Amino acid sequence: MSESTVISAKDLSLTFETADGPVHALSHIDLDVERGEFVSFIGPSGCGKTTLLRVIADLESPTGGDITVNGKTPEQARLDRAYGYVFQAAALYPWRTIAKNIALPLEIMGYSKSEQEARIAANLDLVNLTGFERKYPWQLSGGMQQRASIARALSFDPDLLLMDEPFGALDEIVRDHLNEQLLDLWAKTNKTVIFVTHSIPEAAFLSTKIVVMSPRPGRIHDIIESDLPRERTLDIRETPEFLAVAHRVREGLREGHSYEDEDA
Repeated sequence: MSESTVISAKDLSLTFETADGPVHALSHIDLDVERGEFVSFIGPSGCGKTTLLRVIADLESPTGGDITVNGKTPEQARLDRAYGYVFQAAALYPWRTIAKNIALPLEIMGYSKSEQEARIAANLDLVNLTGFERKYPWQLSGGMQQRASIARALSFDPDLLLMDEPFGALDEIVRDHLNEQLLDLWAKTNKTVIFVTHSIPEAAFLSTKIVVMSPRPGRIHDIIESDLPRERTLDIRETPEFLAVAHRVREGLREGHSYEDEDA
């Protein structure tokens, strides 16, 4: 493992014990993520992509294998504030203004009032929400709420940004716009991003690396290294290079489903 490796999983497995018997959520996962990469997990519902994200975040504990985050256990990385987490829903407190929502982790971590104000202003600017700090979540569109959620996750300047289908509930036009904004934010911050999605175009557009997962139990079927330029606009989706990446993802998902057929 090199010094630039942020996440390293070796033979990682996770089995949930339920009243109906064991559920094998993850099986023999091997994955390295390097600093500054944008890595998407894609696969059918129930393939373990969100579970793998939660293992990285120390929200679930593996039952086999090893995983490190910044060279430490996920628990230590969590205690060291190594990552920010963006959920499927914006999860903003409705009684707090946007500025106060972004300030929440800063308050918990004991930042001074002046430092909180500086970080709120900087991150509102980063997600193009300057001027909305006194608004409440219900006064913002769904896309703006998710941008506020991203600003909150970045407020304490973590190394790693974990994103669990943050745009999945938004319409296609808003989603495309936020995809472009997310790439711009990634370029400005050079964070390492782990992004869960069901969308092939979204994975192909955003990522430097795409991890294709197969169902029952969650396994890595393919890891696709994208050679698309880091600076991308939506127009790139019409190019042969983009279509080739998307085709390989689609083929990987189709082949991954064949495992399920074999197990049945």
